[in-house]
Amino acid sequence: MLIELRILNFAVIESLSLRLEAGLNALTGETGAGKSIIVGALSLLLGERASADVVRTGAERASVEGVFDVSAYPAIVGALAEQGIEPEDGILILRREVAAEGRNRAWINGAASTANLVGEIGRQLVDLHGQHEYQTLLRRSEQRRILDAYADAVPLATEVEEAHARWRASLRELDALDERRRETEQRKDFLRFQAEEIEKAELHEGEEEELEAEAARLDHAEELARLSNSLHLELYAADESLSSRLGEMRRTLDHLVRIDPSQQDAHEMLAAALYNLEELGRRMGEYATAIEGDPARLDFIRSRLDRIHRLKLKYAGTISEVIATGAAARAELDTLDRAAFERRQLEQAVDEARTAFIQASAKLSAARARGARRLSKAVGAMLPQLGMDGCTMEVVLESLNQPTTHGAEDIEYRISLNKGFEPRALARIASGGELSRVMLALKTILAGLDVVPTLVFDEVDAGIGGKVAHAVGDKLRDVARDRQVFVITHLPQIASRAQHHLLVKKDERDERTTTTVEELHGDARVTELARLLGGDPESEASLAHAKELLAEKTA
Repeated sequence: MLIELRILNFAVIESLSLRLEAGLNALTGETGAGKSIIVGALSLLLGERASADVVRTGAERASVEGVFDVSAYPAIVGALAEQGIEPEDGILILRREVAAEGRNRAWINGAASTANLVGEIGRQLVDLHGQHEYQTLLRRSEQRRILDAYADAVPLATEVEEAHARWRASLRELDALDERRRETEQRKDFLRFQAEEIEKAELHEGEEEELEAEAARLDHAEELARLSNSLHLELYAADESLSSRLGEMRRTLDHLVRIDPSQQDAHEMLAAALYNLEELGRRMGEYATAIEGDPARLDFIRSRLDRIHRLKLKYAGTISEVIATGAAARAELDTLDRAAFERRQLEQAVDEARTAFIQASAKLSAARARGARRLSKAVGAMLPQLGMDGCTMEVVLESLNQPTTHGAEDIEYRISLNKGFEPRALARIASGGELSRVMLALKTILAGLDVVPTLVFDEVDAGIGGKVAHAVGDKLRDVARDRQVFVITHLPQIASRAQHHLLVKKDERDERTTTTVEELHGDARVTELARLLGGDPESEASLAHAKELLAEKTA
């Protein structure tokens, strides 16, 4: 729950520390004292966009800090852990700061964070209901969300959403297959020509380099034969060949080594040289013998190279890329052969996904129907207690021609404000005050299901008074048995029901207006309730009436 709200240099607030307790907390004060400013400051912690306009005149920055005790809420602690946030001794501190030049900063437990994350966490901790939030009740999406929560159908709604996503995904996959098939059909003649032309060429990687090397040998066969034969003679075959001369040198070296064995390694070096020269000479002789011109082979190679060159120009790139182009064309053609089988498989997948979606939607519809009857009855029974005598509400399920991701029906809350009148859409006939009371009825009914620790009600007392105000106060107190409730009110009947009463005051300090908050107890609280009653707050009658209201609180 929210145990403290600290506000600094926000609008007319210079420095304010608002301490809240468990149960029902009431905030009262004169019109214009700053109650709405406090709500606005709290909204910052719930993700409201920050504007430099909120910075108090003359200050460099405004800040809002909320101190929360989450020790009694393991689900929230678990959700925080998923974000890498660990409360210290069960305490979580959220802070937003707005600079006069417009810069925004945020912190969680003193560590820098983002305004989005602070707002996301803040909304898990505080549920703020003001005029804007009451208007959300007019949206069918919000009405559906409330019904699903009440009917314990949220898991079913999630199942329907996921089943719908799978069905739509399988339909998209089927459409994509059909589109590929149409495109391939339109291009199949071109693809077949392309694949066959490349396949008939029987290309292989490295072929071009091999052919170019062979063509070079054939084109210079005569010169190669002359050069290799010359080397054969000079190295090995001629009478005065280098090999013969080295043989004589070896005999001279043999004599030297017999005299000085230390030069034995020189003998080995010469022997190796002689061996290599003889081997090279014989090799050149064999090469010269093997070399011969082959004009027919050369013409074939040149023709083959020309074909390869044309294919490379036509399909762009290397031989590897031409081969890949042919393979891709063949693969695309093969999809036509496989398409019928793949389509049958996808059609089966679509049918199975649609069946699963329809079955999940049917279970959700049944749960919603049961919940709608119970919710209509529960709200209808509570509205007269909130001053809406003769008022009934129906939760209507309108079947859709085609189920959507949210199920097979639309949800609409309909209300009749007077007996004998047909219920009509809540959006068409409910005023702001009536909306606030419908929302309060729903919150009272849903209090046991709602996991948000703190509920804030602003303008819940719009357009009501008298016995209705008493009833609203009692209902707020009922809700506060399970959750911390913070209500901003101008009605004594509601303020008197609170366990903790705070008074907002506007003061003048150093010729500047500032807002302060005072905790009320004893006579000070009686005086404030007397003021709210509208009479003379110092009169005996007003004070007696205020004391009666406080006495009713414990009755």
